[in-house]
Amino acid sequence: MTETVYLRPIALAQSPQSEDGAAIRLGGTLVWASRFALIRRKDGRIVSRARLGARDVPGAIAALPEAQEQWADLARVHAPIVCGTRTLRIDQPLVMGVLNVTPDSFSDGGKFLDKPDAALEHAHAMLEAGAALIDVGGESTRPGAAAVWEGDEEKRVVPVIAALAQAGVAISIDSRRASVIAAALTAGAHIVNDVSALRHDPRTAPLVAQSGAPVVLMHAPGDASDLHADGSYRDVVLDVFDALRARRDAALAAGIARDRILLDPGIGFGKTLAENLLLINALPLFHALGQPIVFGASRKRMVGALAGEVPAHKRMPGSLALALHAAGCGIHMIRVHDVPETVQALQVWRGLRDAALTDFSQMAD
Repeated sequence: MTETVYLRPIALAQSPQSEDGAAIRLGGTLVWASRFALIRRKDGRIVSRARLGARDVPGAIAALPEAQEQWADLARVHAPIVCGTRTLRIDQPLVMGVLNVTPDSFSDGGKFLDKPDAALEHAHAMLEAGAALIDVGGESTRPGAAAVWEGDEEKRVVPVIAALAQAGVAISIDSRRASVIAAALTAGAHIVNDVSALRHDPRTAPLVAQSGAPVVLMHAPGDASDLHADGSYRDVVLDVFDALRARRDAALAAGIARDRILLDPGIGFGKTLAENLLLINALPLFHALGQPIVFGASRKRMVGALAGEVPAHKRMPGSLALALHAAGCGIHMIRVHDVPETVQALQVWRGLRDAALTDFSQMAD
């Protein structure tokens, strides 16, 4: 039987001094964890779970190399991401602004399609509001969306990316097609955001490796025809963790440097409301993969499901709640539609974290 182990943070500390130093910093962020669950799973079934304080973990995992690696990865400090002339430090949550140049995206489809001036105006408004980078996409990945010919997708995104690049903007290309990604990188995009985690197009992994561009690998259970299909999980948290680990390792095998890989648990892709909630509550676990984490739940269906079926354009308050929760779990990059509101909320969150981390009255006598 195959056994796997997981080291999941289960209690976050207000500061390390509040725990008399018995806490670790998650992913080089402003978030600290003090208690952990050491979970063993055989053939997909959890067989044991031990709860440990931070000081107890090293002894408990002394004979478990896999857990030792996760323990080191939980505390891994990630290097800044270089995007042309811009350097993005990820020791606090950054905001990725969504720019959909599509006719049918679930929230703002058609708003910027064939309207380059409007698209650029919106992008610059997001940047002025505090977005660290702009995520440009030319294909809707909502459930049931029609497939897009890669030539059309390229025509949608390249002019916008080229104009933003001339202005010195940090840009990610949201695509799963190698030809579109290649054209976007040539036009000036810096980061590849692939919702298929390099599975859709076999040409993408070698392209990304050769380019040296950072890549976001997102979890989705389905294949090329439907990313939302086949969402069957024995334990959604651990299954997604395993799947992301496998995609990370596949990227490494393809020659992509480890410090170029970011991971996204894929909220809303082939997951029920209950499964999404379980994943979001388990976000600290994903630091154990040792990569920066991207989180995207802005205006998604789960917000409507929890808030009286409000339509997508009225889901900003619920999206803010999810963004703040993600920040509190040490997420490095948060993908959002409502940039000014999210940036303001995160500025207040940052003030609270700074105050907690510098409050030495919490130190033990």
